[in-house]
Amino acid sequence: MLRALAVDDEQPSLEELLYLLEADPRVSSVEGASDATAALRRINRALECGPGGDDAIDVIFLDIHMPGLDGLDVARLLAGLAKPPLVVFVTAHEDFAVQAFDLKAVDYVLKPVRRERLAEAVRRAAELKDAAPLISVHEPDLDHISVELGGVTRFVAVEDITHVEAQGDYARLHTAQGSHLLRIPLSTLEERWRSRGFVRIHRRHLVALGHISELRLDAGTVSVLVGSVELQVSRRHARELRDLLMRRTAS
Repeated sequence: MLRALAVDDEQPSLEELLYLLEADPRVSSVEGASDATAALRRINRALECGPGGDDAIDVIFLDIHMPGLDGLDVARLLAGLAKPPLVVFVTAHEDFAVQAFDLKAVDYVLKPVRRERLAEAVRRAAELKDAAPLISVHEPDLDHISVELGGVTRFVAVEDITHVEAQGDYARLHTAQGSHLLRIPLSTLEERWRSRGFVRIHRRHLVALGHISELRLDAGTVSVLVGSVELQVSRRHARELRDLLMRRTAS
């Protein structure tokens, strides 16, 4: 269960966000703040009481454009804490997504907020909150990665991993059988598994070339099909990916 703080200087937007969060069964409590100053006061109270205290906050749903300190400023301040609350940005502006994920945001939800899209952000935050104390990563050999979850160690073959999704400081490994959330940055796996055929296609996705079944071009956008999942390829990575696939096909 998540204890949430919603921050937005526009009262109608704040009330709608509070309403949607209160209706989500994974949210045990939610409070509102109308500016960054009020939010920081509430966060300081949460930090003083500790993660198990009555005033603790697990996740902050944070607008970006606000008077005074904006949402990115607040996230930068939180990033300096030893155990900061999770951050989900909720904004009408698409332009700050890269900065948001650089600040380890769990998700980036665009206004007008759709119930199902916000529910996905809540799901991600809940998974990170529940998994964070339980997961660690080891690499006993180059062919497997081991995951400890709740005292059980599972060994996942690297060749079975189809793609990896960045989730803040964590990475979610996807296989045909399911997924595993690990406390490891995507950039670390990108460097470690480059020689094993993994390639970055987006700031949030690393894909195994051998599991790509289709490369799709549609109205200037590029995507790949990995199993039954379609993933977007950013313009920055599109040419490199096409070249790699062509060389792989020719070899």
